[in-house]
Amino acid sequence: MTSFDRRRVVITGMAAISPFGLTPEELWAGLLAGESAVGPLTSFPTTGLPLTHAAEARAFTGHISEFGDLDGDRKKSIRKGLKLMCRETQMAVAAAQRALAASGLTTTGPDVSMPPERIGCVFGSDYMLTLPDDFTTAVAACRDEGGQFDFDRWATAGLPAMEPLWLLKYLPNMPASHIAIFNDLRGPSNSLTVREASGHLAVGEATITIGRGAADVMLVGATGTRIHPMKMVHALLNEQVAMGDDDPAGWSRPFDRDRRGMVLGEAAGVLILEELEHARRRSATIYGEVLGHGAAASSEAAAVGRRRGAVATAVAKALAAAGSEPGKIGHIHAQGLSTRVGDQEEAAGLADVLGQQLEQLPLVAAKSSFGNLGAGSGLVECVASLQAIDRGELFPLRNYRNPDESCPVRAAVAGDAAGDCFLSHAVTPQGQAGALLLGRCPDAA
Repeated sequence: MTSFDRRRVVITGMAAISPFGLTPEELWAGLLAGESAVGPLTSFPTTGLPLTHAAEARAFTGHISEFGDLDGDRKKSIRKGLKLMCRETQMAVAAAQRALAASGLTTTGPDVSMPPERIGCVFGSDYMLTLPDDFTTAVAACRDEGGQFDFDRWATAGLPAMEPLWLLKYLPNMPASHIAIFNDLRGPSNSLTVREASGHLAVGEATITIGRGAADVMLVGATGTRIHPMKMVHALLNEQVAMGDDDPAGWSRPFDRDRRGMVLGEAAGVLILEELEHARRRSATIYGEVLGHGAAASSEAAAVGRRRGAVATAVAKALAAAGSEPGKIGHIHAQGLSTRVGDQEEAAGLADVLGQQLEQLPLVAAKSSFGNLGAGSGLVECVASLQAIDRGELFPLRNYRNPDESCPVRAAVAGDAAGDCFLSHAVTPQGQAGALLLGRCPDAA
């Protein structure tokens, strides 16, 4: 083992663009108050769709004022680049700029605080889909005299009517690309597209990158939205989505006996990871430490995930990497999709590793307040739990009223202690899983 393998990685900045607002403080306030961010859809017309409510990040409109404290040159560059960003990428860039500002790092200009080659970026996302409006003019140009679409016209009339750079808006590597360019990050860079597990896996890769000495700082994030006409239809066809005529604030019910599906949402979360001694030398504020991380993948034919096994393996690896044991975990931040099978398999995977401790450790799932934020879920949830540890208390598991014997969890209630570290994990329907053990850095000073 080299000295680089023992380099400790701490968290020196964080940001969250969420359905509760533009800051970690707004996220925390909404969760602690037990509020719901689910409301009527306003992003696009819902006529003809069976779902009319979701958890939109309504405070984020894409205006440059929402990207945090920016110097003049960076503000000009980002404003110019907005036309090349879809909503997910805009949220990613905004969260990244806010997290960098919170960290106190300067990567450009006369006061640059570190060599650009020593800071990199790993960013996760969902698959990104074009909005129907991007094709409207091109499709109209291909209609024949009877109003029918004529495929033979596409090459000569349809494609030329498309915006020349439209594809750049929807490539999943664009969040990392924009962020690295705007901030002159020349260190290791990567993009992950692993749905809900993207954020956890990005933290794991960045931690290894710092650990082997390839960087001193890594900007790590994930962004996602399930609030999109095409993605919504895809979810309704392939996943269990909560709907009904009752109050939508009660739809997301993780691990509850009466759960009936996920709520759709959107968000972006970012953490600034830094080698401990590097953070100490610049007297950075340290919000926590990456104690352990794990990853796994397990699926059957046709990419049907073995979620129980994937969760168990990823969690076991994270605990082993931390040299920890279940009894030392302060709380669990579960994925908690609120689907019948998903929650049951998740709970079973946790029980395989934690045993009876699962029924004793307080468990939270922020999705009870804002549903499935896609790839943005994991790191937004980590930001929430890092604040819980800092404040010494947990927010309650919302809408948990009737225990389910197939999900033997101990739902957190207001006033529960957060402990000194927490376990966070996520798994995709295809069986890709990531797990993190994050906690206090006892010798941060």
